[in-house]
Amino acid sequence: MKNSRLIIFASLVLAGILLVQFNQIPNLDKQLGQARVDLKQAKANQVKSQTIVSSRKLRQETVSNSTSRVNKFVQTFSNQPTSSYPDSLKGLASQKVINELTQTFAPSVTFSDKAHYDVPLIGVKNAWGSDLEYLVIAKSDAQSVAYTITYDTDEKQVTDMSRLTLKGAFDNEK
Repeated sequence: MKNSRLIIFASLVLAGILLVQFNQIPNLDKQLGQARVDLKQAKANQVKSQTIVSSRKLRQETVSNSTSRVNKFVQTFSNQPTSSYPDSLKGLASQKVINELTQTFAPSVTFSDKAHYDVPLIGVKNAWGSDLEYLVIAKSDAQSVAYTITYDTDEKQVTDMSRLTLKGAFDNEK
């Protein structure tokens, strides 16, 4: 009799535990569903953040390459005679820019055979569009010249430029 009471009591305790466990199944299913949704969202956010980081690195690389091409462009047109512009600037600048340089800028700037222009400053004015805007200063012993240059990252060439007047630290005329 004692054994049967003990078995009945243990059976009731186990039945109670089983009943509690069955009642928790819907809550556990809800928690599992929420955990899956959270995991899916976390994975999507991770992919998005990786895309942003790689996009930023790619943009930095594009700006760096563009800056070196703009530097090469300024070095080329400021240290060569005007007559060689159509050949030497091909691929670096659009035909419009080459024509402007030949007809407008070159006669107003002294590019003598003895003068050598360095490019001490290239500043990126706008780095987030498809066209990068630069401020470039070309400097020789006799004068300094400033330009705003627009570089198209799709065409990989200078598409527009204008000459600026300099005052202050880069002005060699006293």
